Amino acid sequence: MDANTTPLVPPVDTGAGDGAELRKPHEMIVMVPRSKRVTLTGRRIYNALLQVSQARLVAMDSMPAADYMFEAPLPAILRTTGSSGEDRTAAKRYLKEMRGLEVDWESTAPGDGVKWRGFSMLSEVAIEVRNGENWVSWSYPPTIMAALREPKRWARIDLDILACLSSYVAVALYEICARYRDNPSGLTSRKPVEWWTDALSQVPAGTERREWRKFKNERVNPAIEEINAESDLEIELIELKQGRAVVEAQFAVRKKRVERKPKEAPELVDANLALRAESLGIRELKLEGLIKAFGEPSVRDKIAVLERRATNDRLRGVENAYSYLRSLLRNDGAAEPPVESAAHSVGELLGEPQHGSTESRPQVVTGPPLATPNPDAAWVNERITGIKAEIQGLSAEQRQGFVDAAIHELTLKGLMNAVITRRAAQGDVLHGMLGAYVVRQFATRVYGPDWDKPMAGDLFAE
Repeated sequence: MDANTTPLVPPVDTGAGDGAELRKPHEMIVMVPRSKRVTLTGRRIYNALLQVSQARLVAMDSMPAADYMFEAPLPAILRTTGSSGEDRTAAKRYLKEMRGLEVDWESTAPGDGVKWRGFSMLSEVAIEVRNGENWVSWSYPPTIMAALREPKRWARIDLDILACLSSYVAVALYEICARYRDNPSGLTSRKPVEWWTDALSQVPAGTERREWRKFKNERVNPAIEEINAESDLEIELIELKQGRAVVEAQFAVRKKRVERKPKEAPELVDANLALRAESLGIRELKLEGLIKAFGEPSVRDKIAVLERRATNDRLRGVENAYSYLRSLLRNDGAAEPPVESAAHSVGELLGEPQHGSTESRPQVVTGPPLATPNPDAAWVNERITGIKAEIQGLSAEQRQGFVDAAIHELTLKGLMNAVITRRAAQGDVLHGMLGAYVVRQFATRVYGPDWDKPMAGDLFAE
């Protein structure tokens, strides 16, 4: 099936992005600045913000309010784009300018022309320091938000590939050609050469426009070589002449038969993964060390275990999340800990010892014991999914009562932080640690303390 007409399928809600792929709406492929110059770092950052936002939006049950603020650690965003720490000052300056930076968004389809004229790239952006690290929060105009959540047509943009491209023209050209990756004709639309100059340039349209011949030789040809060397595509420029003058151009686009081998690079910290760790009280710097030592997939799995562990009120609170996470990783490959009966299925899912055992304090935990996998894990996960659907069906006033109770419990346990507070204020109450506490508050009140036991679940089904 043609990827250009396939509707967006939301990924499984894991609370973090499982890859660095952006499903970019066709309306946002071509970005022509109107007021100021756009930098290479700025365009990369913007794509990273779109990817983080899209992963969040498709996990939500409904469109959030127009003033909804997305957020992520700035260092993680920079590394996702392939930028270094030296870009941090420039990135902060660019982010602050982005709200007032107006662009024309164009579709690459024949005859579509400008889709949105004079839109700001962001509606609002803020940078704040949390525990010594820069965090960025941002929001979009409603039209962009709607297109990002449910694009009718989209192109698959690999952010890892964009990070390997060293020029603005190469990034802009790759995005356009990626839209035609699965097009049967293998050809982009034919456009006047002036259109290509504007679409691939960093400067506002109509200013400092280079003659096509010079622009092609200086910028486009090197970009083609880099895309062919570093990406999953092979592209070729096709010029169309009237007499001796080149008046239009298009590109032939082919997928490479041999899979591209990415450049050697250190593991990147996924922005959403860093956000989950921050919610648990683990700073990104420490998270980086764990990823280098154990690999991102293992860290992602064990953070999920820690999130479930932190929300179980039948077990002692985790006082040092980093130490506990490290102990889980050191015992990676071990099966789930044993439990006395199916009644403890949630505790088993949380990777905890039996209630009858002596549990050491979290900061000195050496790791969960070996055991056999829990057969009731799938049932409990399905049960939680159903309860979330019930909560979603409540009125806003009814749902708020359970949210308030969850926040009160988190506060008493010393687990409230800026991330959870902001999510609660934005109505994002069914994800992360806050979501787990809301689920437990609702389920306990409606179904009683045994809501998470398979026997109880069978009774409710009758």
